[in-house]
Amino acid sequence: MRQLTGIDTSFLSMETPSQFGHVSSITIYDLAEWDSERTFYEAIMSVMERRIHLLPFLRRRLVEVPFGLDHPYWINDADFDLEFHVRNLALPHPGSDAQLAEQVARLSARALDRSRPLWEIYVIDGLANNRVAMFAKVHHATIDGMQGVELLTTLLDTDPAGRDIEPPKRAWKGERIPTTSELLVRTAGTYSRNPARAARLSFKALTSAVGMARSGTLSAVMAPITMPFADVPLIGALTKRLSGRSTSSEVFPKLPDRPAPRTPFNASITPHRRYAFKALSLDDTKMVKNTFGATINDVVLAICAGALRRYLQDQKALPTDPLVAMVPVSVRTGNESDPYSNQVAAVLALLHTNIEDPVERLRAIHLSMAAAKGMSKAVPADLLTDLAHFAPPALFARASRMATRTGVMNRMNPPFNLVISNVPGPAVQLYTGGARMEHFYPVSTVVDGQGMNITVQSYLGNLDFGVITCRELVPDAWQIVDYLGDALEELVAAARPASTPVKKSPAKKAPTKKAVTRRA
Repeated sequence: MRQLTGIDTSFLSMETPSQFGHVSSITIYDLAEWDSERTFYEAIMSVMERRIHLLPFLRRRLVEVPFGLDHPYWINDADFDLEFHVRNLALPHPGSDAQLAEQVARLSARALDRSRPLWEIYVIDGLANNRVAMFAKVHHATIDGMQGVELLTTLLDTDPAGRDIEPPKRAWKGERIPTTSELLVRTAGTYSRNPARAARLSFKALTSAVGMARSGTLSAVMAPITMPFADVPLIGALTKRLSGRSTSSEVFPKLPDRPAPRTPFNASITPHRRYAFKALSLDDTKMVKNTFGATINDVVLAICAGALRRYLQDQKALPTDPLVAMVPVSVRTGNESDPYSNQVAAVLALLHTNIEDPVERLRAIHLSMAAAKGMSKAVPADLLTDLAHFAPPALFARASRMATRTGVMNRMNPPFNLVISNVPGPAVQLYTGGARMEHFYPVSTVVDGQGMNITVQSYLGNLDFGVITCRELVPDAWQIVDYLGDALEELVAAARPASTPVKKSPAKKAPTKKAVTRRA
């Protein structure tokens, strides 16, 4: 048995009838040159049977502690059934991209069965142009984005002939499900150790807070928590007292210093989804990056900002304040005890959708991301992970359900407008069962208050974008992906004759008030 971390458990506790904790991907394969007597589904089953021992998390299931008193445990599933997890369905031939996306939206809107290992694979036949798709769905409690890439690359090959896989050195063995009394005894043991752990964590948190207060970064770190209550004098005064500054913008002038503006997709979500996908040129993105001295991630954020600005203009709902994106970042060190647990943090970045010129918008995003990364380095990577471990799952789950029932997200500004995630993927041609993989589109999740998510996965010469939305809040996700292409074209057109690079972000030393005044 292995206990889930606090962050892993949070992805389970967040689930409600309209909010799901799994992440997915859709990979497209070209069968034009595929020479096999088997169906693609049979080929996938063969690959899974021969390689599943390389991915032990695929055969472990949850055991939840009674009443949500402690974090659940993983055990090896004694009744594991591969055919339950790998399924076959088909679109009416010739299936279009729009029909595939609609099927993906429906599959994404179904919760995973917690009595089984938390993953499913669907082979989707019937696509036009002799193609087939594979939809893989895994609960976020099981793996993070980087480990999701490792999952698929373990099942994929760099040669159509495949590769030799060594059989397991020992037979796989299932585990007995512990009894209620056994779980409660374990929980009592955990609670008995909590005071000492809490003391160590309190000392670590206090030491970090003192260091951040001295450097002037504490208010920036606390901003996402305190922003919705900025008008409450006590909180504002306390933040100022602890940090020695009045606002986080005086320390990091390019960070959000107020709640994100409301948009049509920042409201309570329903269980229904829309999905759309599009491939953009990685070479064009790199050309823009090199011309303006930015990063790939800066350009991805600028592409998303341009698309969102145009979409909101169409809706006559573009706010005067810039949108705010939550950007997940990996904090893996390579020393994790469980390589398949979540090791992610997040930064908040301004998208500067209030800037009309795409190049100036990219410049501003570059500075915002540099500031966000600088702030994240001020917080120990394991501090929030340790803090999450102390939250009882039952409390977290009740808070999620209460927020959904009360519709609180319809009455307050969100801390951020959407999640934008950029996951680096394989740069070599990959195959499954001998079939050539063309695209690797991510399918993420949306949460209450943020009815849109944009995730991009690089593969070969493409940036494969996947946009998932709440069906009622953003009924046409294809409009968003079309605008993503337009936004990149704008930047490419601006980059070709341009010669002036983006002004590099300031050094780590915090700017003085005088410098802030000049910048304003």
